[in-house]
Amino acid sequence: MAETLLPTNNNTKKRTEHDDMDGQDYAASAAKKSMFLPTAASAAWEDPAMALASARHEFGEHGGVNMSIEASATFTVMEPETLQKMFSGELGADRDFFIYSRHFNPTVLNLSRQMAALEGTEAAYCTSSGMSAISSVLLQLVSSGDHIVASRTLYGGTHALLTHFFPRACNITTTFVDINDLDMVRNAIEVGKTRVVYFEAMSNPTLTVANIPELSRISHDKGVTVVVDNTFSPMVLSPVKLGADVVVHSISKFISGGADIIAGVVCGPASLVNSMMDLHQGALMLLGPTMNAKVAFELSERVPHLGLRMKEHCHRAMVYATRMKKMGLKVIYPGLEEHPQHELLKSMINKDYGYGGLLCLDMGTEERANRLMNLLQNYTQFGFMAVSLGYYETLMSCSGSSTSSELNNEEKELAGISPGLVRMSIGYIGTLEQKWSQLEKALNRMHDSGLFGKK
Repeated sequence: MAETLLPTNNNTKKRTEHDDMDGQDYAASAAKKSMFLPTAASAAWEDPAMALASARHEFGEHGGVNMSIEASATFTVMEPETLQKMFSGELGADRDFFIYSRHFNPTVLNLSRQMAALEGTEAAYCTSSGMSAISSVLLQLVSSGDHIVASRTLYGGTHALLTHFFPRACNITTTFVDINDLDMVRNAIEVGKTRVVYFEAMSNPTLTVANIPELSRISHDKGVTVVVDNTFSPMVLSPVKLGADVVVHSISKFISGGADIIAGVVCGPASLVNSMMDLHQGALMLLGPTMNAKVAFELSERVPHLGLRMKEHCHRAMVYATRMKKMGLKVIYPGLEEHPQHELLKSMINKDYGYGGLLCLDMGTEERANRLMNLLQNYTQFGFMAVSLGYYETLMSCSGSSTSSELNNEEKELAGISPGLVRMSIGYIGTLEQKWSQLEKALNRMHDSGLFGKK
């Protein structure tokens, strides 16, 4: 099917295939419901916040300032011939014709438009989780017998997908590389077999920054598609504007911001996203990682203030990292000048959003990492011991024994994940100085107990 993912009109009444924009009543109804503003695909994209503000605003069915929720699983038609035309691809979402919510849903489509604006892509479609977005887009781009080149430093679930599941179930193999070694990446690409180069814009958990422009150039020179996970750096980085082809997110993290929703998105060319909804070959359509329309509505209400939230996450991370560095601690944060990719990141970021909302503190051993996290949660109330990120409270975990536990010891060593690496997603609740005093109190207690400097 060849539905357009960025519809230009909507109607408050059920349409027939003969109803087009020439009727005055229809035009008035559609004008009330939608703002016909440029989409990310047509507007001059300069900044994610500007793009979101310029994207079409969807009004509610009765003129509400918020869009309506289309909770229906299935959709009726006025003429029996219309069904056949929808299934053949002659009529689709671009003309406000919908079949079934595992295919396109109007509310999910509206959220997807926001995601396309955020990333500056032609199209996007949202899914039920970040992992479903990753697996679906890779299965759309890569076939049995094909090959992927991927960063060796990835979220543990993605690493397991590529290392174990794809070879067993799909006959798809992956070569893992040091994503900062451009020659290693270039040499790992097998012309005619490698279909995708996959990496995280800012890696989980080590905060290694990928050279997106150069990696994209190398990949494109060999006819390979570049897929980037931008979960750690929404607003901060815009991979497609730096040369990448496709962006995926776990919306569950910063974009949601509430640690209460599981969701994902694929952002990229309209041709790709449409192909993923094809009735015969589409990974999203046939695997069915469907986002609930009510979830899409909730998320759409959070996207407009993502920029404000990211600025505060990033500001506090920078302040804490700078102060801990002055205390002599081993801090990993891309905003610090001594970070090996600081200048690279500085050359790629969107202005004014900062350098990311996560930092890492290397405590050397898992025992010391656990002791620090226990103090931070149960003694000073600085944050919570929990996986995930992007929450208004600070979340912290010892990555080697949690979100990267899918990697074996050799893989962790190659990825630069030490046993005592504490990943912190910095929250913005309370005042900065209030939260810093809680962090400092725990660090001083560790120091007084003689737990810093021990091997």
